[in-house]
Amino acid sequence: MKSLNLSRIPVSLSSISRLPTINLSILETLLHGCKSSKEFPQIHAQMTTSGFVNDTFAASRLLSYSSDAPFLDLDYSRRLLFQIQHPNCFSWNTLMRAHSRRGSPHWALLLYRLMLGSDLVPDNHTCPILLHASSLRLGGLEGKQVHAHACKFGFDSDVYVVNTLVNMYSVCGDLEDARKVFDFSPLLDYVSWNSILAAYVQAGGVERAVEIFDRMPERNTIAENSMIVLFGRCKRVSDARKVFDGMGVRDVITWTAMISCYEQNWMFKEALEVFFEMNREGVWLDEIVMVSVLAACAHLGILKEGELVHGLIIRAGLDAYVNLHNALIHLYSSCEDIIAARRLFDSAGIVDQISWNSMISGYVKCGLVEEARKYFDAMPQKDVVSWSTMISGYSQHDQFLETLELFNEMQMESIRPDETTLVGVITACARLSALEQGKWVHAYLRKNNFNINIFLGTTLVDMYMKCGCVETALTVFDEMQERGVSTWNAVILGLAMNGLIEESLRKFSEMERCGVLPNEITFVGVLGACRHAGLVDEGRFHFNAMKEVYKILPNVKHYGCMVDLLGRAGLLREAEELIESMPMAPDVATWGALLGACKKHGDTQIGERLGKKLIELEPQHDGFHILLSNLYASRGMWDGVMELRGLMKQKGVVKTPGCSMIESKGVVHEFLAGDKSHPQIKEINKMLDEMNRRLKMEGYEPDTSDVAFDIEEEEKETSLYRHSEKLAIAFGLINTSPPEPIE
Repeated sequence: MKSLNLSRIPVSLSSISRLPTINLSILETLLHGCKSSKEFPQIHAQMTTSGFVNDTFAASRLLSYSSDAPFLDLDYSRRLLFQIQHPNCFSWNTLMRAHSRRGSPHWALLLYRLMLGSDLVPDNHTCPILLHASSLRLGGLEGKQVHAHACKFGFDSDVYVVNTLVNMYSVCGDLEDARKVFDFSPLLDYVSWNSILAAYVQAGGVERAVEIFDRMPERNTIAENSMIVLFGRCKRVSDARKVFDGMGVRDVITWTAMISCYEQNWMFKEALEVFFEMNREGVWLDEIVMVSVLAACAHLGILKEGELVHGLIIRAGLDAYVNLHNALIHLYSSCEDIIAARRLFDSAGIVDQISWNSMISGYVKCGLVEEARKYFDAMPQKDVVSWSTMISGYSQHDQFLETLELFNEMQMESIRPDETTLVGVITACARLSALEQGKWVHAYLRKNNFNINIFLGTTLVDMYMKCGCVETALTVFDEMQERGVSTWNAVILGLAMNGLIEESLRKFSEMERCGVLPNEITFVGVLGACRHAGLVDEGRFHFNAMKEVYKILPNVKHYGCMVDLLGRAGLLREAEELIESMPMAPDVATWGALLGACKKHGDTQIGERLGKKLIELEPQHDGFHILLSNLYASRGMWDGVMELRGLMKQKGVVKTPGCSMIESKGVVHEFLAGDKSHPQIKEINKMLDEMNRRLKMEGYEPDTSDVAFDIEEEEKETSLYRHSEKLAIAFGLINTSPPEPIE
C-alpha cells in the first residue's frame, strides 16, 4: 500500500480538520491563505493535535506569521511562544521585534528577561531589537543595561550592534556615550558615520557635525543631505550651498533640503531659483518640496509664479494632497485672491482643520472680517489657531469690542489661548482703555507661566501706558529679559502721552546708550514729547538728528509733529514754510495742526487763507469747516460762521459727534456728545450738575467762544458740559469706587 503524499494534494482552510497530518509545505500553503482571526486558530489547532508544533522551525514559522498578522493580538503570539517546547532565539527575537513595531516596546524588554531565564543565549540580532525598544521608550538606563549584555556576550564589536547603540544613545540625548561607542568601535561602516552625524544634526551640534563630516572616509548623499538640513537650521546658508554645489549625486531630498534652507532663512527668491533649476533637470517633484515653494511664493506675494507652481502640481498628479491644497489656499489668500482660495476650498474632496484656518486667515488678510467670522462659526471643530486667528483679525481691523467678546467666548470654551491671541486681546484693552480686562490678561500670563517675550511685553507696556498706569508699565519694561526697538518706542511714546516729557526724553537717551538704533516710530514719540512740552529748540535738534545722524527720512507724521510744535509756539510763518518744503503732500492732521494754531494765536489772516484752501482741497472734511468756523467765532466774525454753516448744509457736510469710551466692571461703555440713551442717564445728569457746581466754586469759567453764536450763554455752557468726555467721566464717578482710577 502506497503512502499518501499530502504535499501534492490541494489544501483549503475548510479541510484543515480532516487532514491526517501536516508538514511544512502544507503549513506554508495554509498560512498564505489565512486572512482572518477565525482561520488562524484552526491552523494552530491542527499543528497542536498533530504534534507538528514541537518542530522548532515550523513553530517559529507559525509564530512569525501570528506576530505580523494585523488581525491577531500579540497576546495570542505570546501564548503561542510559551506553548513551544524549545523555542529558539529566532522565535524570541521575532516576538520582541513585533512588540516594538506594534507600539509595546516594554514587552520586548520583559520577554528578554524571560528568555534569559530559560538559559537561552541571545544572538547578534537580539541586542539591536532591544536597543530599538529602549530608544522608543527613551529608556537610557535600559539601553545601558542592554549595552552591558552586548559586551558580556561579545557582540559589542558587531557593526550592526554598534550602529544601533549610537542611535539609541543619541535618541535618549546621551551624545557623549554615543560618541564613545563610535570612537572605540574597531569596525565602522557608512551607516556608523551617518548615525553619529545624524545624532549631532538632530541635537543641532553644528561644530561636532562638521568635524564628523570632514573626517568621513567617503561622503554619501544621506550625510550631505543631513549637513544641508543642519546648516539651514543654524542660518549658515552659504555653507549649505557649498555642500549642495559640491555634491556629485543629488536626490529629491537634496533639492528639498536646499529649497527649505532658503525658505527657513527668508531667502524666498533663492528658494524659487533652486526649485526652477530642479524642475529643469527633470527631478521628480514631491508634495514636500511643493509646500516649501508655495510658502515662498506666498511670502513674496507673487501670484503669477504661484499659479505656475499650481499647474506643475496638477500635471504631477499631486493636487489630491490635503496639505498642498492648504498651501495653495494660503498662497491665493496671501496674494488677496480670495475667490481662487474659496474655489479651492469648495472643490476639495477632504478639508481638515488647517483648511478651515487657512480660509479664516485669508479672509482676515483681505479685510473681510465678517466673512471670516462666517467660516469660523461654520467650522465643525475649532482649535486654538482658529480662535487666535479670528480674535487677532478683529484686533487688527480695529474691531476691539468684538475682540474682547470673542475672547470671553474662548474662555467659556476652556481653550487655552496662545501668544498671538493674548497680544490681540491686550491691544484691544489698550485701545478701549479696558484696564480691568488688561490686568486680568496680565495675571493670566503670570499664573500660566507664559514667557513675557518682546511681543507680549511690548503690548503690555503699551496697554498700561494708554490706561495711565505708568508705574506698572515701567515695571513690566524693567522685568523684560529682552527688549526690541518697539519696546523702547512704547515706553517713550507712553511717557510723553502721560505728560512725563522729561522722563520720555531720558528714556530716549538711555535707548541710545544701550546701542538700540531708533527708527521712524521712535522719532514720532520724541518729537511728540517736544511738541507737548513746547521744546522748540530740542525738537529742531532731534528732527535734524534723525536725518543727519540716523539717516532716517522724515515722513508726514514727523513733519506734522514739527508743524504742531512750531504752531503751538506761535511760529506760524516757520510752520507754513515747513509745510511748503515737505517732499510729500501734507496730510489732514498736519494742515489741521497749523489751522488750529492760527485760531489759538488769533492769526485770522493766515488761518482764513489756509482754511479756505483746505476746504477747497477736502470739501467733505467736517474738521476743516469746524476749525475755520471756530476761528471766525473766536474773533466775533459771525458772518463768516453763517457762511460756513450754509456751505456745510449745501454740501451735506455733517459734523461727526465726539465719542468717548470708559470701562466699568469689565464692560466698555460708549458715549457720544449730547448722548441721552444710556440706561443711567438720570444719574449721569445729576453728576454733571454736581461737577458743574464744584468747578464754578473753584473759579472755572468755560470758554464759550467757539459755541454757536445764536443760542443763549447759559445754553452754550450746557452744550460744553455735555461733551462725550464729560459724560464718560460722570459715568465713571458714579460707578467707580475710590481709590480706583477712572480709565
